[in-house]
Amino acid sequence: MINCATVEPPVPPPPPSCSDCATKTQPAGGGPPSQSASRMWQSSSGSMRIDTPHTSIITDPAGQRTILLDHLKKEAMVIPMPPASPALPGSPSMPGATPPQAPPMQVHDLGKTLIEGHEVEGKRFTLSPPQALQSPQMPQPPAPPKMPGVQQSLNVPKPPQLPKPPLPKPPQPGVAEVWTSTKLKTLVLTKVTTAAGVQTTYCKPTSTEEPHPSMFQIPPGYKLKSS
Repeated sequence: MINCATVEPPVPPPPPSCSDCATKTQPAGGGPPSQSASRMWQSSSGSMRIDTPHTSIITDPAGQRTILLDHLKKEAMVIPMPPASPALPGSPSMPGATPPQAPPMQVHDLGKTLIEGHEVEGKRFTLSPPQALQSPQMPQPPAPPKMPGVQQSLNVPKPPQLPKPPLPKPPQPGVAEVWTSTKLKTLVLTKVTTAAGVQTTYCKPTSTEEPHPSMFQIPPGYKLKSS
C-alpha cells in the first residue's frame, strides 16, 4: 500500500548577501536620538556576521556556536548554542502570591511592499507585558481574649493603617515590525517600540556574492577568552 502522506519539501538555504545597516535610537521622553552603523553578512550555509565599529557577532548554526569578537582587545569568546531543553519545573512561590503568566505574543502579517526597490514582506510582533505579582494579604492581629466575669467594654485601639502606594501606570506592550527581503531572505527594515523608546534599523543590500569562509572564523592572533 502506498503511503500518501504529504512530505514537506526541505527549506532551501538562504542566498548569500551583504548589507550596510544604519540604526537610529529615539529614547522616550524626547531626548536626543543616537545613530550607529553596522554591516551584516550572510552565507549560503546559514552563517551570519554583524560588524560594528569595535565588535563582531558571528552566528554559526552548523557548528552550534556564537562567536563574539572584540577588535580593540583582540579577544574572542565562543558561546555554545544550547539544544532545546525541556521546561524547567516551577519554582516555589510565596504563600498567597500568584505567579506571573508567560506574556502572550501576537503575530500579524503585514503583507508585501517595496522598500528602496526591494520587495519585502512584513510581520508585526506584539508582546504583552507580564502580569505583576499580586501581593499577599497582611495577617490580621488576633482578637484579645475574653476574661471570664469581666465586661468587655474597653475599646482596643486598632493598629495604624499603612498608606496605600499610588497605582503604577500599566506597562506598554512591546511592538516590533520586521520587514524581510523576499529574494535575499535577509532583514531590510526593523522597528522596535518599547517603553524605553523607538529603535529603527535599515539594512541596504550591497552584494550577493558568497562571503569568504574566514569571515565566520576567529581571526589569527585573537586570544580566546572563556565564556
